Amino acid sequence: MTPPTPSPAAPLEVTDEDSATPAKPSGPQGSESRSPGRLAWTRFRRDRAGVISAYVVIFFFVVSICAPLIAKLYGKDPYTLYGMNTPGLLNEFNYPVKPNGGISSDFWFGIEPQLGRDVFTFLLYGIRNSLLIATAAALLTTVLGVVIGITAGYVGGKTDYFVGRVIDILLAFPQTLFFIAFWPVVLGIFVAADENTPVRLTVVSLILVMTVFGWASIARLLRGEVLALREREFVEAAKVTGASPARIIFKELLPNLWTPILIQSTLLLPTYVTTEAALAFLGVGLTNPTPDWGVMIQNGAKVYQDDITFMLFPGLTMVLFVVAFNLLGDSVRDALDPKTKR
Repeated sequence: MTPPTPSPAAPLEVTDEDSATPAKPSGPQGSESRSPGRLAWTRFRRDRAGVISAYVVIFFFVVSICAPLIAKLYGKDPYTLYGMNTPGLLNEFNYPVKPNGGISSDFWFGIEPQLGRDVFTFLLYGIRNSLLIATAAALLTTVLGVVIGITAGYVGGKTDYFVGRVIDILLAFPQTLFFIAFWPVVLGIFVAADENTPVRLTVVSLILVMTVFGWASIARLLRGEVLALREREFVEAAKVTGASPARIIFKELLPNLWTPILIQSTLLLPTYVTTEAALAFLGVGLTNPTPDWGVMIQNGAKVYQDDITFMLFPGLTMVLFVVAFNLLGDSVRDALDPKTKR
């Protein structure tokens, strides 16, 4: 019996499912392969309000830094009494002869009543001084709040209890009223009652007072964050490996706290700008003839019924800066928040 012969094989059909396709890599692609910093930067660039606000804030800082150069190119300074030295600029009541505060091609923002100082250069140096004080106070407050908050949260025990009570006391004070009451005490330590207070001492005292009474909020926030982080597995693993407390704080805890630190610092600067201006307006802090936002608003408040121009320029610029920085802070917060949808 002969074995059956095999029938000829039918031609093979290749379908779409059986076609060879290159294997796709299983690793992360797109946004998953980018670092958190690059993701935050991408999200921030998509926020038009945040980008515009950043340009406005940068413009103010550039103007403040370059104020002496701009004034030199402009050809005037904030201290010369142009109205008193040049006839025809002020009338018999020591008000500008020309309308709108004496605005002209020579005086872009007009001249000040009574003394006749140039408003444009006075505003330039006022922005410079206000931002200098607010920026220094915000940086020192952030550093002090970060150090105290992280230390209290990580060490715990009696240290945490003591720091917590100090924070509660500081947050209970009405800061503006306390500034007004505490200011003469600070100056009385260094300057006699019959002597003029140096401008440098006034600036340093303002920065120190705002720092001492401003660190409590950021310290409380970071203390709570550290209390939650110190029980996490990566911190326990670092302790098991014998890492020092300093290494745990700087290598394990601090990288996880940059988001609240940046958000709080962006909120501090506009707050200190308005605080410093309010103190100057109330006569506490920088005073005439030192250029300052608050000093200009104080001078403009005396004559706004006759000419609102002198309050218009300092008021608008300060509101523009504060609004722009607040919008920038909101954009930074949204960019750093991974749950935010854009």
